[in-house]
Amino acid sequence: MLTRHLLILTTVLLHAGFPDQAHPTAIDQAEVEWDEDLTEALANQLHELSLSVRDRDLAAMGAHFNADLSASLWPTVGGATESQSRWIDILDVQISSSSVDHRAFLDSWQDLLTAMSSIEDVRLKVKSADFEAMNNPRAEALVAISIVGRNAAEQRTWVEAKAHLRAVRIDERWHIDHFELSEMTVRVARVDLFSEVSLPAGVYQAAPPFGTPGNPSFIAHGVALGDVDGDGRLDAFATGNGANFLYLNQGDGTFTDVAREAGVKITPNATAPLFVDVDNDGDSDLFLASVGAQMLFENRLVPDGRVEFIDVSLTAGVDQFAQGYSAVSADVNGDGRPDIYVASYNRYGVVMPDSWSRATNGTANLLFVNQGDGIFQEQARQWGVADSRWSYAAHFGDFDGDERQDLYVANDFGENALYLNQGDHFVDSAGALGLLDPGNGMGVSLGDYNNDGHVDLHVTNMSSTAGKRILKRLFPEESSEVDAKRLLGKLAAGNSLFHNLGDGTYEEVSATVGPLSAGWAWGGGFVDFDNDGWQDIHSPNGFVSGKSLKDT
Repeated sequence: MLTRHLLILTTVLLHAGFPDQAHPTAIDQAEVEWDEDLTEALANQLHELSLSVRDRDLAAMGAHFNADLSASLWPTVGGATESQSRWIDILDVQISSSSVDHRAFLDSWQDLLTAMSSIEDVRLKVKSADFEAMNNPRAEALVAISIVGRNAAEQRTWVEAKAHLRAVRIDERWHIDHFELSEMTVRVARVDLFSEVSLPAGVYQAAPPFGTPGNPSFIAHGVALGDVDGDGRLDAFATGNGANFLYLNQGDGTFTDVAREAGVKITPNATAPLFVDVDNDGDSDLFLASVGAQMLFENRLVPDGRVEFIDVSLTAGVDQFAQGYSAVSADVNGDGRPDIYVASYNRYGVVMPDSWSRATNGTANLLFVNQGDGIFQEQARQWGVADSRWSYAAHFGDFDGDERQDLYVANDFGENALYLNQGDHFVDSAGALGLLDPGNGMGVSLGDYNNDGHVDLHVTNMSSTAGKRILKRLFPEESSEVDAKRLLGKLAAGNSLFHNLGDGTYEEVSATVGPLSAGWAWGGGFVDFDNDGWQDIHSPNGFVSGKSLKDT
């Protein structure tokens, strides 16, 4: 899918032309698609190889390599040479320049795997590939390799390597006859920062596979944290297919689901929950963004003394239709009451974006301005924030230092918005401040990554191995289509980090502090994982997967 989208978008851009380019280069679409078909075939076979490596199946691994293979030995891993952080060591690795045969190569790979007590994940990805056209095509490719598991001391271990391979395709199978390691890094965590405890904690839920009964669509769901019972501990609310979950924190590392007793187990399907004290009575009320009518539930802890949520959506005036994907809250007009902003998408697949890089035919976002007495008015258009650019996420914050709450909106299929709060309306200043970040915006977070006292901006986008690979084919180094190359490259580049310079301007530092590639990335944000006083970044990723690695 991504391959075809990039080709279509490239053709449109080049035929439209750019001010500094009078004669766009013609693209041989058939040749690019031929190259990508062969690349995908190689990627799928390398996926088979990765599964064999994960399973330590030496015979299955060997079947991918010719008997006359020439290859590098997998090196022996030594002790620590440097510390990457307080909890990660980089180990000594020396890659030999000598070439060995099929047997010695596989033996050295087996030795590397044997040194690991367990293997969790193995990935071999085609970073670039060139082919010679003939009855039996030959390939030269650069492959990125990742092996994650635990060493003999049960420390988490991550092997990263790059290799150049040559292969010939015979009878629909690739036969690798050259495999040369060019670089390799091994990292070991001295301590485990996190352990998976959802099952013993009482918050584990298993969803049916996508497309099966009980999970018919890929509409996202979410989680919100807040102290709903006033005991000083964080509780959690999670939306899901057909049912919600309200987990009360028991204070001993476990949670109890009380959604049914609290009246929020069964609601229309919701996407993103938001805890916010809409009536300023001291307890956490619950707003649910939804593909459909938005919902608001009043927490009756105050005044009734028990956790019970009452649906007040209709009387509060928030039962407005949207393709609501997320919601955030702030006091936009300075009256002391929290207001609510809903990021609204569109029915992808039923409605297609009117542009892959500047789409504007999403459904309008909503701004519920709190009138007091439990009443809200939807005023997105009056305030200038009725964005219709397929919005995924938003974040309130003071971007210009005037003590008013501004609003950043991450939009899919193109440009984002930074709405600066003027007191009674917002002005979109993303373009003027260099914060459009054209890409596939799916998340936004604020944090001070360099501890300079100024709040920086992280935007979650997609990064694509296939996209970067295709663009190298479409735009060689000597290509004159600079604008098209920059725009298309941004759509596959990954997450962005903007450094707040402290004077109301921002500098993108993604490449210098990263890069921040995280695959098909979604929300995430800043959090100090290792308690060292520096803000780290978490970026969840993934999407619906099939058996083939087409367009990966």
